[in-house]
Amino acid sequence: MYLASISASIAASKSLSMSDLFSSNTSKTPAGPTAQERQVLSVTDLNRQARMTIEQRFNQIWVSGELSSFARPSSGHWYFTLKDAKAQVRCAMFANANRRARMQPANGQQVLLRGRVSLYEGRGEFQIIVEHMEPAGEGALRAAFDALKRQLDAEGLFDSRRKHALPDMPQHVAVVTSPTGAALKDVLSVWQRRYPALNVTVVPTAVQGAEAEGDILIALQRAAALAPDVILLTRGGGSMEDLWVFNAESIARSIAALEIPVVSAIGHEIDVSITDFVADLRAPTPSAAAELIVPDGEELLQVIAGQRRRLQVTLQARLRERRLSLEKLALGLVNPQRYCQQAAQRLDDLTARLSRAVSGQGAAASAQLRELSKRLTTQRPDRKLLSLREDLHKTQGQLQQALQRGMDRRHQRIGESSRMLNNLSPLPTLARGYAVLRDEQGGVISDASALRPGQQIAAQLRDGRLTAEVTDIAIGATLDTSAQASKPK
Repeated sequence: MYLASISASIAASKSLSMSDLFSSNTSKTPAGPTAQERQVLSVTDLNRQARMTIEQRFNQIWVSGELSSFARPSSGHWYFTLKDAKAQVRCAMFANANRRARMQPANGQQVLLRGRVSLYEGRGEFQIIVEHMEPAGEGALRAAFDALKRQLDAEGLFDSRRKHALPDMPQHVAVVTSPTGAALKDVLSVWQRRYPALNVTVVPTAVQGAEAEGDILIALQRAAALAPDVILLTRGGGSMEDLWVFNAESIARSIAALEIPVVSAIGHEIDVSITDFVADLRAPTPSAAAELIVPDGEELLQVIAGQRRRLQVTLQARLRERRLSLEKLALGLVNPQRYCQQAAQRLDDLTARLSRAVSGQGAAASAQLRELSKRLTTQRPDRKLLSLREDLHKTQGQLQQALQRGMDRRHQRIGESSRMLNNLSPLPTLARGYAVLRDEQGGVISDASALRPGQQIAAQLRDGRLTAEVTDIAIGATLDTSAQASKPK
Protein backbone atom coordinates (compact mmCIF):
# COMPACT_ATOMS: atom_id res chain seq x y z
CA MET A 1 0.00 0.00 0.00
CA TYR A 2 2.80 2.45 0.88
CA LEU A 3 4.70 1.64 -2.31
CA ALA A 4 1.63 2.34 -4.43
CA SER A 5 1.10 5.74 -2.76
CA ILE A 6 4.76 6.68 -3.32
CA SER A 7 4.66 5.87 -7.05
CA ALA A 8 1.37 7.68 -7.50
CA SER A 9 2.65 10.84 -5.79
CA ILE A 10 5.88 10.92 -7.75
CA ALA A 11 4.13 10.29 -11.05
CA ALA A 12 1.69 13.13 -10.31
CA SER A 13 4.47 15.63 -9.57
CA LYS A 14 7.09 14.85 -12.25
CA SER A 15 5.72 11.89 -14.31
CA LEU A 16 8.52 9.70 -12.99
CA SER A 17 7.85 5.95 -13.44
CA MET A 18 8.79 3.22 -11.02
CA SER A 19 11.27 1.81 -13.54
CA ASP A 20 13.00 5.22 -13.67
CA LEU A 21 12.89 5.46 -9.89
CA PHE A 22 15.04 2.38 -9.34
CA SER A 23 16.98 2.33 -12.64
CA SER A 24 20.22 3.37 -10.94
CA ASN A 25 20.04 0.59 -8.38
CA THR A 26 18.72 -2.43 -10.33
CA SER A 27 20.23 -4.27 -13.29
CA LYS A 28 18.14 -5.22 -16.32
CA THR A 29 18.06 -8.87 -17.21
CA PRO A 30 16.92 -10.63 -20.34
CA ALA A 31 13.36 -11.81 -20.61
CA GLY A 32 12.59 -14.78 -18.49
CA PRO A 33 15.39 -14.44 -15.85
CA THR A 34 16.37 -17.47 -13.88
CA ALA A 35 16.10 -17.59 -10.09
CA GLN A 36 19.86 -17.05 -9.75
CA GLU A 37 19.74 -13.83 -11.91
CA ARG A 38 16.99 -12.09 -9.92
CA GLN A 39 17.95 -9.21 -7.62
CA VAL A 40 15.88 -9.53 -4.48
CA LEU A 41 15.69 -6.46 -2.21
CA SER A 42 14.66 -6.37 1.41
CA VAL A 43 12.02 -3.85 2.42
CA THR A 44 14.73 -1.79 4.20
CA ASP A 45 16.91 -1.72 1.08
CA LEU A 46 13.94 -0.81 -1.09
CA ASN A 47 12.94 2.12 1.15
CA ARG A 48 16.52 3.34 1.47
CA GLN A 49 17.10 3.33 -2.29
CA ALA A 50 13.76 5.03 -2.84
CA ARG A 51 14.64 7.72 -0.31
CA MET A 52 18.04 8.39 -1.87
CA THR A 53 16.56 8.61 -5.38
CA ILE A 54 13.76 10.93 -4.26
CA GLU A 55 16.11 13.24 -2.35
CA GLN A 56 18.44 13.49 -5.35
CA ARG A 57 15.52 14.25 -7.69
CA PHE A 58 13.68 16.76 -5.44
CA ASN A 59 16.49 18.44 -3.51
CA GLN A 60 14.85 21.88 -3.01
CA ILE A 61 11.20 22.72 -3.73
CA TRP A 62 8.55 25.32 -2.87
CA VAL A 63 5.02 24.04 -2.17
CA SER A 64 1.86 25.91 -1.15
CA GLY A 65 -1.24 24.49 0.45
CA GLU A 66 -3.45 24.31 3.53
CA LEU A 67 -2.27 23.09 6.94
CA SER A 68 -4.14 20.23 8.60
CA SER A 69 -3.52 17.59 11.28
CA PHE A 70 -0.93 19.89 12.87
CA ALA A 71 0.90 18.29 15.84
CA ARG A 72 3.60 19.68 18.14
CA PRO A 73 4.98 16.89 20.43
CA SER A 74 7.26 17.51 23.42
CA SER A 75 10.35 17.07 21.21
CA GLY A 76 9.62 20.49 19.66
CA HIS A 77 9.27 19.15 16.11
CA TRP A 78 6.21 19.97 13.96
CA TYR A 79 4.30 17.27 12.06
CA PHE A 80 1.38 18.17 9.78
CA THR A 81 -0.31 17.52 6.47
CA LEU A 82 -0.25 19.93 3.53
CA LYS A 83 -3.25 19.55 1.25
CA ASP A 84 -5.18 21.14 -1.58
CA ALA A 85 -8.50 20.23 -3.16
CA LYS A 86 -7.27 16.97 -4.72
CA ALA A 87 -4.23 15.65 -2.81
CA GLN A 88 -2.27 15.78 0.39
CA VAL A 89 1.29 15.07 1.58
CA ARG A 90 2.84 14.53 5.01
CA CYS A 91 5.34 17.13 6.26
CA ALA A 92 7.88 17.39 9.10
CA MET A 93 9.57 20.58 10.31
CA PHE A 94 12.22 19.87 12.92
CA ALA A 95 12.94 22.09 15.92
CA ASN A 96 16.15 23.61 14.54
CA ALA A 97 14.16 24.92 11.56
CA ASN A 98 10.82 25.83 13.17
CA ARG A 99 12.55 28.03 15.73
CA ARG A 100 13.26 30.46 12.89
CA ALA A 101 9.64 30.55 11.70
CA ARG A 102 7.99 33.96 12.00
CA MET A 103 4.48 32.57 12.33
CA GLN A 104 2.53 30.28 14.61
CA PRO A 105 0.95 27.64 12.36
CA ALA A 106 -2.60 26.44 12.86
CA ASN A 107 -4.95 24.12 11.00
CA GLY A 108 -6.65 25.78 8.03
CA GLN A 109 -3.86 28.31 7.33
CA GLN A 110 -2.64 28.76 3.77
CA VAL A 111 1.16 28.56 3.83
CA LEU A 112 4.14 28.54 1.49
CA LEU A 113 6.83 25.95 2.33
CA ARG A 114 10.41 25.45 1.22
CA GLY A 115 12.07 22.07 1.77
CA ARG A 116 13.23 18.81 0.28
CA VAL A 117 11.25 15.70 -0.61
CA SER A 118 12.20 12.56 1.29
CA LEU A 119 10.85 9.22 2.46
CA TYR A 120 10.51 8.01 6.04
CA GLU A 121 12.08 4.57 5.79
CA GLY A 122 10.47 3.20 8.95
CA ARG A 123 6.96 3.39 7.44
CA GLY A 124 7.79 3.83 3.76
CA GLU A 125 5.95 7.16 3.93
CA PHE A 126 6.47 9.91 1.34
CA GLN A 127 7.03 13.29 3.09
CA ILE A 128 8.47 16.80 2.83
CA ILE A 129 11.22 17.93 5.24
CA VAL A 130 10.30 21.62 5.68
CA GLU A 131 13.08 24.18 6.16
CA HIS A 132 11.07 27.41 5.86
CA MET A 133 7.41 28.36 6.37
CA GLU A 134 5.59 31.61 5.68
CA PRO A 135 1.98 32.62 5.12
CA ALA A 136 0.86 32.23 1.54
CA GLY A 137 1.17 35.51 -0.31
CA GLU A 138 4.04 36.76 1.86
CA GLY A 139 6.54 35.84 -0.81
CA ALA A 140 5.03 38.30 -3.26
CA LEU A 141 4.97 40.97 -0.59
CA ARG A 142 8.59 40.27 0.22
CA ALA A 143 9.56 40.61 -3.44
CA ALA A 144 7.73 43.95 -3.69
CA PHE A 145 9.40 45.08 -0.45
CA ASP A 146 12.88 44.23 -1.77
CA ALA A 147 12.24 45.94 -5.10
CA LEU A 148 11.07 49.19 -3.46
CA LYS A 149 13.95 49.06 -1.00
CA ARG A 150 16.50 48.79 -3.84
CA GLN A 151 14.82 51.65 -5.74
CA LEU A 152 14.75 54.07 -2.81
CA ASP A 153 18.27 53.13 -1.77
CA ALA A 154 19.52 53.86 -5.28
CA GLU A 155 17.85 57.29 -5.10
CA GLY A 156 19.74 58.05 -1.86
CA LEU A 157 16.74 58.14 0.49
CA PHE A 158 18.57 55.80 2.90
CA ASP A 159 21.82 57.78 2.86
CA SER A 160 22.93 58.62 6.41
CA ARG A 161 24.28 62.02 5.23
CA ARG A 162 20.75 63.34 4.54
CA LYS A 163 19.38 62.28 7.92
CA HIS A 164 18.84 64.70 10.79
CA ALA A 165 20.28 64.34 14.27
CA LEU A 166 17.85 64.19 17.18
CA PRO A 167 18.05 67.02 19.75
CA ASP A 168 19.56 66.11 23.10
CA MET A 169 16.64 67.53 25.10
CA PRO A 170 13.50 67.84 22.99
CA GLN A 171 10.69 69.97 24.37
CA HIS A 172 7.86 68.94 22.02
CA VAL A 173 7.25 65.57 20.30
CA ALA A 174 4.45 64.76 17.86
CA VAL A 175 3.34 61.10 17.88
CA VAL A 176 1.71 59.79 14.69
CA THR A 177 -0.10 56.58 15.67
CA SER A 178 -3.42 54.99 16.48
CA PRO A 179 -4.89 56.67 19.59
CA THR A 180 -6.25 53.31 20.80
CA GLY A 181 -3.17 51.17 20.19
CA ALA A 182 -0.92 49.67 22.84
CA ALA A 183 2.10 51.39 21.27
CA LEU A 184 0.87 54.84 22.37
CA LYS A 185 0.33 53.64 25.94
CA ASP A 186 3.83 52.20 26.07
CA VAL A 187 5.37 55.41 24.74
CA LEU A 188 3.49 57.69 27.12
CA SER A 189 4.32 55.42 30.05
CA VAL A 190 8.04 55.65 29.31
CA TRP A 191 7.94 59.42 28.95
CA GLN A 192 5.93 59.86 32.13
CA ARG A 193 8.60 57.91 33.99
CA ARG A 194 11.71 59.33 32.32
CA TYR A 195 10.83 62.88 31.20
CA PRO A 196 7.47 64.11 32.52
CA ALA A 197 8.17 67.72 31.42
CA LEU A 198 7.94 66.72 27.73
CA ASN A 199 5.14 68.31 25.68
CA VAL A 200 3.45 65.50 23.67
CA THR A 201 0.95 65.94 20.84
CA VAL A 202 -0.81 62.83 19.53
CA VAL A 203 -1.75 63.04 15.84
CA PRO A 204 -4.27 60.19 15.37
CA THR A 205 -4.24 58.02 12.26
CA ALA A 206 -5.19 54.56 11.06
CA VAL A 207 -2.20 52.21 11.03
CA GLN A 208 -3.58 49.38 8.87
CA GLY A 209 -6.29 48.83 6.31
CA ALA A 210 -7.25 50.40 3.02
CA GLU A 211 -7.51 53.96 4.42
CA ALA A 212 -4.25 53.81 6.40
CA GLU A 213 -1.89 55.11 3.70
CA GLY A 214 -3.83 58.33 3.08
CA ASP A 215 -4.44 58.89 6.81
CA ILE A 216 -0.73 58.52 7.61
CA LEU A 217 0.26 60.99 4.86
CA ILE A 218 -2.22 63.58 6.24
CA ALA A 219 -1.09 62.91 9.82
CA LEU A 220 2.56 63.45 8.89
CA GLN A 221 1.74 66.83 7.34
CA ARG A 222 -0.32 67.83 10.40
CA ALA A 223 2.52 66.79 12.69
CA ALA A 224 5.05 68.80 10.68
CA ALA A 225 2.77 71.86 10.86
CA LEU A 226 3.06 71.76 14.68
CA ALA A 227 6.83 72.35 14.32
CA PRO A 228 7.80 69.83 17.01
CA ASP A 229 11.38 68.90 17.84
CA VAL A 230 10.79 65.25 16.82
CA ILE A 231 8.07 63.26 15.03
CA LEU A 232 7.51 59.66 16.20
CA LEU A 233 5.78 57.28 13.75
CA THR A 234 4.84 54.10 15.57
CA ARG A 235 2.51 51.13 15.95
CA GLY A 236 2.58 47.70 17.65
CA GLY A 237 3.46 44.34 16.15
CA GLY A 238 1.48 42.34 13.61
CA SER A 239 1.74 40.20 10.53
CA MET A 240 3.47 41.34 7.38
CA GLU A 241 0.09 42.22 5.88
CA ASP A 242 -0.81 44.30 8.95
CA LEU A 243 2.44 46.29 8.72
CA TRP A 244 2.44 46.58 4.92
CA VAL A 245 1.17 50.17 4.83
CA PHE A 246 4.51 51.28 6.30
CA ASN A 247 6.20 49.94 3.18
CA ALA A 248 4.26 52.37 0.96
CA GLU A 249 6.44 54.45 -1.36
CA SER A 250 4.34 57.61 -0.78
CA ILE A 251 4.90 57.44 2.99
CA ALA A 252 8.63 56.85 2.55
CA ARG A 253 8.98 59.89 0.26
CA SER A 254 6.87 62.03 2.61
CA ILE A 255 9.18 61.17 5.54
CA ALA A 256 12.28 61.88 3.46
CA ALA A 257 10.92 65.34 2.54
CA LEU A 258 10.40 66.42 6.16
CA GLU A 259 12.94 68.80 7.74
CA ILE A 260 12.01 67.59 11.22
CA PRO A 261 13.77 64.47 12.62
CA VAL A 262 11.52 61.41 12.27
CA VAL A 263 11.82 58.28 14.43
CA SER A 264 10.28 55.05 13.10
CA ALA A 265 9.20 52.32 15.58
CA ILE A 266 7.06 49.83 13.69
CA GLY A 267 6.20 46.47 15.26
CA HIS A 268 8.64 44.36 17.18
CA GLU A 269 12.39 44.09 16.87
CA ILE A 270 12.26 41.48 14.09
CA ASP A 271 9.83 43.59 11.99
CA VAL A 272 11.50 45.80 9.39
CA SER A 273 9.71 48.27 7.14
CA ILE A 274 10.66 50.83 4.49
CA THR A 275 9.96 53.65 6.95
CA ASP A 276 12.70 52.25 9.19
CA PHE A 277 15.27 52.78 6.44
CA VAL A 278 14.14 56.25 5.36
CA ALA A 279 13.54 57.64 8.87
CA ASP A 280 16.27 59.55 10.68
CA LEU A 281 16.32 56.90 13.42
CA ARG A 282 14.91 53.38 13.63
CA ALA A 283 13.88 51.94 17.02
CA PRO A 284 13.23 48.22 17.56
CA THR A 285 10.06 48.81 19.61
CA PRO A 286 7.82 51.76 20.56
CA SER A 287 9.17 51.69 24.14
CA ALA A 288 12.74 51.74 22.88
CA ALA A 289 11.89 54.71 20.64
CA ALA A 290 10.53 56.61 23.64
CA GLU A 291 13.78 55.99 25.51
CA LEU A 292 15.91 57.03 22.52
CA ILE A 293 14.07 60.32 21.97
CA VAL A 294 14.29 61.77 25.48
CA PRO A 295 17.00 61.65 28.15
CA ASP A 296 16.51 60.01 31.53
CA GLY A 297 15.19 62.61 34.00
CA GLU A 298 16.93 60.98 36.97
CA GLU A 299 20.24 61.05 35.14
CA LEU A 300 19.68 64.70 34.22
CA LEU A 301 19.02 65.57 37.85
CA GLN A 302 22.20 63.81 38.86
CA VAL A 303 24.15 65.67 36.17
CA ILE A 304 22.68 69.01 37.26
CA ALA A 305 23.46 68.25 40.91
CA GLY A 306 27.05 67.36 39.98
CA GLN A 307 27.44 70.53 37.93
CA ARG A 308 25.99 72.56 40.80
CA ARG A 309 28.53 71.04 43.20
CA ARG A 310 31.37 71.77 40.78
CA LEU A 311 30.11 75.34 40.35
CA GLN A 312 30.03 75.86 44.12
CA VAL A 313 33.55 74.52 44.49
CA THR A 314 34.76 76.75 41.66
CA LEU A 315 33.09 79.86 43.13
CA GLN A 316 34.52 79.16 46.59
CA ALA A 317 38.00 78.76 45.11
CA ARG A 318 37.64 82.02 43.20
CA LEU A 319 36.46 83.82 46.35
CA ARG A 320 39.49 82.55 48.28
CA GLU A 321 41.80 83.74 45.51
CA ARG A 322 40.16 87.20 45.51
CA ARG A 323 40.38 87.39 49.31
CA LEU A 324 44.08 86.54 49.28
CA SER A 325 44.72 89.10 46.55
CA LEU A 326 42.92 91.75 48.59
CA GLU A 327 44.94 90.89 51.69
CA LYS A 328 48.16 91.18 49.72
CA LEU A 329 47.10 94.60 48.42
CA ALA A 330 46.23 95.69 51.93
CA LEU A 331 49.66 94.62 53.16
CA GLY A 332 51.27 96.63 50.39
CA LEU A 333 49.64 99.91 51.56
CA VAL A 334 52.13 100.78 54.39
CA ASN A 335 52.27 104.08 56.35
CA PRO A 336 55.32 106.30 55.36
CA GLN A 337 56.30 106.51 59.03
CA ARG A 338 56.68 102.73 59.08
CA TYR A 339 58.90 102.97 56.02
CA CYS A 340 61.15 105.41 57.94
CA GLN A 341 61.21 103.18 61.00
CA GLN A 342 62.14 100.20 58.88
CA ALA A 343 64.90 102.24 57.17
CA ALA A 344 66.35 103.35 60.53
CA GLN A 345 66.27 99.80 61.82
CA ARG A 346 68.03 98.61 58.68
CA LEU A 347 70.70 101.33 59.13
CA ASP A 348 71.37 100.12 62.68
CA ASP A 349 71.56 96.57 61.43
CA LEU A 350 74.10 97.49 58.73
CA THR A 351 76.22 99.48 61.24
CA ALA A 352 76.39 96.51 63.60
CA ARG A 353 77.29 94.19 60.74
CA LEU A 354 80.10 96.58 59.67
CA SER A 355 81.52 96.72 63.19
CA ARG A 356 81.45 92.94 63.44
CA ALA A 357 83.09 92.66 60.07
CA VAL A 358 86.00 94.97 61.01
CA SER A 359 86.65 93.20 64.32
CA GLY A 360 86.25 89.86 62.64
CA GLN A 361 88.89 90.69 60.03
CA GLY A 362 91.44 91.56 62.77
CA ALA A 363 90.75 88.31 64.59
CA ALA A 364 91.07 86.39 61.35
CA ALA A 365 94.43 88.01 60.60
CA SER A 366 95.75 87.11 64.09
CA ALA A 367 94.59 83.53 63.72
CA GLN A 368 96.27 83.29 60.31
CA LEU A 369 99.52 84.63 61.76
CA ARG A 370 99.46 82.03 64.55
CA GLU A 371 98.84 79.28 62.04
CA LEU A 372 101.77 80.36 59.86
CA SER A 373 104.08 80.50 62.89
CA LYS A 374 103.01 77.01 63.94
CA ARG A 375 103.66 75.65 60.44
CA LEU A 376 107.10 77.31 60.35
CA THR A 377 108.04 75.70 63.68
CA THR A 378 107.08 72.25 62.42
CA GLN A 379 109.23 72.69 59.28
CA ARG A 380 112.62 73.22 61.17
CA PRO A 381 115.48 70.87 59.85
CA ASP A 382 116.66 69.69 63.27
CA ARG A 383 113.14 68.62 64.21
CA LYS A 384 112.75 66.86 60.87
CA LEU A 385 116.06 64.96 61.39
CA LEU A 386 114.97 63.93 64.88
CA SER A 387 111.68 62.68 63.53
CA LEU A 388 113.39 60.74 60.75
CA ARG A 389 115.89 59.17 63.23
CA GLU A 390 113.00 58.02 65.40
CA ASP A 391 111.30 56.50 62.38
CA LEU A 392 114.58 54.71 61.43
CA HIS A 393 114.99 53.16 64.88
CA LYS A 394 111.40 52.07 64.86
CA THR A 395 111.74 50.51 61.40
CA GLN A 396 114.95 48.65 62.40
CA GLY A 397 113.22 47.14 65.40
CA GLN A 398 110.30 46.05 63.30
CA LEU A 399 112.70 44.47 60.74
CA GLN A 400 114.55 42.48 63.41
CA GLN A 401 111.30 41.24 64.85
CA ALA A 402 110.11 40.17 61.38
CA LEU A 403 113.42 38.30 60.70
CA GLN A 404 113.23 36.52 64.05
CA ARG A 405 109.63 35.44 63.42
CA GLY A 406 110.63 34.16 59.97
CA MET A 407 113.53 32.13 61.40
CA ASP A 408 111.29 30.65 64.07
CA ARG A 409 108.69 29.60 61.49
CA ARG A 410 111.38 27.96 59.32
CA HIS A 411 112.90 26.04 62.29
CA GLN A 412 109.44 24.84 63.23
CA ARG A 413 108.70 23.73 59.62
CA ILE A 414 112.09 21.88 59.45
CA GLY A 415 111.36 20.02 62.70
CA GLU A 416 107.90 18.99 61.47
CA SER A 417 109.38 17.78 58.14
CA SER A 418 112.06 15.76 59.97
CA ARG A 419 109.46 14.04 62.09
CA MET A 420 107.39 13.24 59.03
CA LEU A 421 110.49 11.74 57.29
CA ASN A 422 111.29 9.60 60.33
CA ASN A 423 107.74 8.33 60.39
CA LEU A 424 107.89 7.40 56.68
CA SER A 425 111.48 5.89 56.73
CA PRO A 426 111.80 2.06 56.80
CA LEU A 427 114.95 2.24 58.96
CA PRO A 428 113.13 2.28 62.31
CA THR A 429 111.17 -0.76 61.15
CA LEU A 430 114.36 -2.55 60.14
CA ALA A 431 115.89 -1.67 63.53
CA ARG A 432 113.13 -3.68 65.20
CA GLY A 433 114.28 -6.86 63.43
CA TYR A 434 112.37 -6.68 60.13
CA ALA A 435 113.88 -7.01 56.66
CA VAL A 436 112.94 -5.99 53.12
CA LEU A 437 112.95 -8.93 50.68
CA ARG A 438 113.61 -8.50 46.98
CA ASP A 439 113.59 -10.96 44.08
CA GLU A 440 116.30 -11.39 41.38
CA GLN A 441 114.92 -8.37 39.48
CA GLY A 442 115.00 -6.17 42.57
CA GLY A 443 111.23 -6.11 43.11
CA VAL A 444 109.90 -6.05 46.66
CA ILE A 445 108.38 -9.35 47.80
CA SER A 446 105.25 -8.85 49.94
CA ASP A 447 103.34 -12.14 49.37
CA ALA A 448 104.60 -15.70 50.09
CA SER A 449 102.69 -16.88 47.03
CA ALA A 450 105.20 -15.01 44.82
CA LEU A 451 108.10 -17.31 46.02
CA ARG A 452 109.15 -20.80 44.87
CA PRO A 453 111.58 -23.24 46.46
CA GLY A 454 115.17 -22.76 45.37
CA GLN A 455 114.60 -19.11 44.42
CA GLN A 456 117.43 -16.68 45.24
CA ILE A 457 116.25 -13.67 47.25
CA ALA A 458 118.02 -10.64 48.79
CA ALA A 459 117.20 -9.31 52.28
CA GLN A 460 117.94 -5.77 53.42
CA LEU A 461 118.63 -5.52 57.20
CA ARG A 462 119.26 -2.45 59.35
CA ASP A 463 123.05 -2.61 59.06
CA GLY A 464 123.58 -4.65 55.86
CA ARG A 465 122.26 -6.94 53.15
CA LEU A 466 122.33 -10.70 52.59
CA THR A 467 121.42 -13.24 49.89
CA ALA A 468 119.41 -16.38 50.71
CA GLU A 469 117.78 -19.38 48.99
CA VAL A 470 114.13 -20.31 49.58
CA THR A 471 113.91 -23.85 50.95
CA ASP A 472 110.38 -23.96 52.32
CA ILE A 473 107.16 -21.95 51.76
CA ALA A 474 104.26 -21.92 54.28
CA ILE A 475 101.32 -20.06 52.73
CA GLY A 476 99.03 -18.54 55.40
CA ALA A 477 101.40 -19.07 58.37
CA THR A 478 101.51 -16.13 60.76
CA LEU A 479 104.51 -14.71 62.57
CA ASP A 480 103.67 -16.47 65.89
CA THR A 481 102.99 -19.92 64.33
CA SER A 482 106.15 -19.78 62.26
CA ALA A 483 108.15 -18.94 65.37
CA GLN A 484 106.67 -21.92 67.16
CA ALA A 485 107.42 -24.13 64.15
CA SER A 486 111.08 -23.09 64.26
CA LYS A 487 111.50 -24.44 67.81
CA PRO A 488 113.22 -27.90 68.05
CA LYS A 489 110.83 -30.68 68.84
